[in-house]
Amino acid sequence: MQKVLTQMNVQLHKVVSDITGTTGMTIIRAIVAGERNPQILAAKRHHRTKRSEAEIAAALNGDYRSEHIFVLQQELRLYDVYHAQIAACDRQIQECLAEFSDKVNLDESPLSQPKHPRNKPQGNEPAFDLRTHLYRISGVDFTAIDGLGILTVQTIISEVGLDPTRFPTVKHFTSWLGLCPCNRITGGKVKRSQTRLVVNPATNAFRMAAQTAGKSNSALGAFYRRLRSRLGTPKAITATAHKLARIFYRLWTTGGNYQDPGMDYYEQRYQERVINNLQKKALALGFELIPQPEANTVS
Repeated sequence: MQKVLTQMNVQLHKVVSDITGTTGMTIIRAIVAGERNPQILAAKRHHRTKRSEAEIAAALNGDYRSEHIFVLQQELRLYDVYHAQIAACDRQIQECLAEFSDKVNLDESPLSQPKHPRNKPQGNEPAFDLRTHLYRISGVDFTAIDGLGILTVQTIISEVGLDPTRFPTVKHFTSWLGLCPCNRITGGKVKRSQTRLVVNPATNAFRMAAQTAGKSNSALGAFYRRLRSRLGTPKAITATAHKLARIFYRLWTTGGNYQDPGMDYYEQRYQERVINNLQKKALALGFELIPQPEANTVS
């Protein structure tokens, strides 16, 4: 649709952030219905749109040739057909999830409010309440973990299932995901410790969640950024995905709620570990660390 609009010299994509949004689709449907007046089309914008009617009207001055309108009409119909098919898939997924037995009573243990509430589904998120279904059948609110969104949790659960006993330990789980080091030992020496190359949607989901968590002001975000500055982005993503998988497994097997200790807590613990290591090295060399007193300020 955007290509056809560009061929008509209608620069709608320059005045709206997404042509498939409320304003964009209202204008496109009006164009297909026969409206050509830029002022009337611009007046159909949503009241929360940042651009003014004059700016939108200026972008709608184009050459509305019949052949381009025909192509736009065809693409709009395909767009509606695809959305109808996606809605049918969402209804089928909802019916499938409803068949699973409950692991938690929603009346006794209601689901807490999400960290970042939204008024409408984002991206490919289904229209129904997927978060409540996942909490009901698993007994754990995995979305409380930083980086794990609703669709990410759905992907992971659809791959690993609901029975954690298939993985005796967390090491089995992370090894199956291919997120733990794979040591190649020859002659008693580790020659290589890179992770195995696996084709697993759950692994990709954890890696994507690691990148999302790295942007947050959380302990996982601080962990990711510290490793990225020292080891680079690829290794930081793998290490953070490994940590996310371990947190997921612990909640999966023991239940409970995830509480983020916070970015400041992580930095404090990291500083304490550095100081402890320095003290051990100093004692091994026969020295003693003495804290430096704070400098006196003169007013």
